[in-house]
Amino acid sequence: MLGQLPVTPTEVIGSILQAMGIQNEWAPTDPIVEATLWAVRFPRIVMGLVVGAALAVAGAVMQAIFGNPLAEPGVVGVSSGAALGAAAAIVFGLTAFGGWIVAVMAFATGLLSVLLVYFVSRSSGRTEVVTLLLTGIAINAFAGAGLAMLMFAGDASSREQIVFWQLGSMNGVRWNEVAIVALVTIAGIIGAMFAARRYDLLALGERAAKHLGVNVEQLRVVSIVLVALLTGVAVAFCGIIAFVGLVVPHIIRMAIGPAHRPLILASAIGGGVLLVFADILARTLISGADLPIGMLTSLVGGPFFFYLLYRARKQSGGWA
Repeated sequence: MLGQLPVTPTEVIGSILQAMGIQNEWAPTDPIVEATLWAVRFPRIVMGLVVGAALAVAGAVMQAIFGNPLAEPGVVGVSSGAALGAAAAIVFGLTAFGGWIVAVMAFATGLLSVLLVYFVSRSSGRTEVVTLLLTGIAINAFAGAGLAMLMFAGDASSREQIVFWQLGSMNGVRWNEVAIVALVTIAGIIGAMFAARRYDLLALGERAAKHLGVNVEQLRVVSIVLVALLTGVAVAFCGIIAFVGLVVPHIIRMAIGPAHRPLILASAIGGGVLLVFADILARTLISGADLPIGMLTSLVGGPFFFYLLYRARKQSGGWA
């Protein structure tokens, strides 16, 4: 209902019923309203649900395999790495081979980023908070420099698209893009749910998990690919949307506990709801403007991240 064009609740319900083949008197009589709902608002809402779910589940999985509450695709540089791949595909004209190449490049560079984070932060045998954050800072800095270089090398159209990746937005999404993201997200959630019991065992410690029959390294590698897939497809179509994977799993964990099967499922729902409401604010906060959704999530996630850092430092008695 909300947006530059006012739509009544009955028109929304009537339009959905009409699409289901049920004739009713509530259906919009204005073709502009009908087109606005089905070409703009409905795909944007569904995209918000699936992208939010993808990022939240990716965050929950990263926190499980790293055993660290500060792990999140944006914080450790996976999102910016995926954006670098998408930007490279745009600037070098790889989209001529098909629109899917952007998603493939985003996945490949996102996977490379998360692998780098994994091997650097695990070099001492356990994940250090400082090592995790410093690795993320380094990847974000490198990806930022790469994006700046690509913006310098690209034409005006490429620059506009790269700015889109950096800020994050769901403006202009289409149903075919929603379908791709939805399929990947559903597959990723199913994969995470299958691995949930092993994440619970891993939370007991690597040694205990191995004694209970968990192949820890295999679980981590598969999970890393899963995170790259979920993050890459989200970034490829909506740009960098930070902190969803950090905030949502934490809130859900505090509400329902640490068991990973309900945590993953609830995080998917919570991430989708959060991003839909953030997108509503992006569309309506300033009249006539469509704010970057990544900016809004960072305004909420940034202070929450500082709180987590403070709590981690207080519990450990220092940064080490």
